[in-house]
Amino acid sequence: MLKRWRAFKIETDRLTLRAPAHADFHAWVALRQDNRDFLERWDPIWAADHLTRKSFTNRVYWAQRSVTSETAYPLFLVRRSDHVLLGAITLDNIRRGPAQAGTIGYWMGQAHTRQGYMAEAIRGVVHHAFSKLELSRIEAACLPENEASRGLLEHCGFKYEGVAQSYLQIAGRWRTHVLYAALRNDRRGKTDAGVG
Repeated sequence: MLKRWRAFKIETDRLTLRAPAHADFHAWVALRQDNRDFLERWDPIWAADHLTRKSFTNRVYWAQRSVTSETAYPLFLVRRSDHVLLGAITLDNIRRGPAQAGTIGYWMGQAHTRQGYMAEAIRGVVHHAFSKLELSRIEAACLPENEASRGLLEHCGFKYEGVAQSYLQIAGRWRTHVLYAALRNDRRGKTDAGVG
């Protein structure tokens, strides 16, 4: 089982998407700490122990269990050219049975934004979800004012579906989010997020 977790990765043009490992602790803490002001306005409130070794160890163990059981895919974005950690993307809340759906969430260090890395990651995860996991629907949500995230989702073929009131607590307040989805067999118009 552990072997499956260690071997799992998704390759894109410039990135390796893989589950976090214990050796990533210092790079992850540095990236989160250096980008705290940039990230906190879009994140739930960070727990007091968010940047501790213990919290990160728990994150690694959760990732191991999730990938092994195929209930979630928490993945780090690592640039292959220099092995730098750029951010993370998670395919979570995977529902089987009649739903065959999952939800993605993502974040990236500010210095790495607007270079196409997250679009690569989203497309890679969505392709894996549709072609390997045989999911039918991938959902995403973001704050209405997060124009960068909305544009990114639309660029990756996600379609706007509506609004969810008080969807998540962000920065300590219940916030309304806009909802997007990509469908494996999208009849709503062309999308390049699916299997090519």
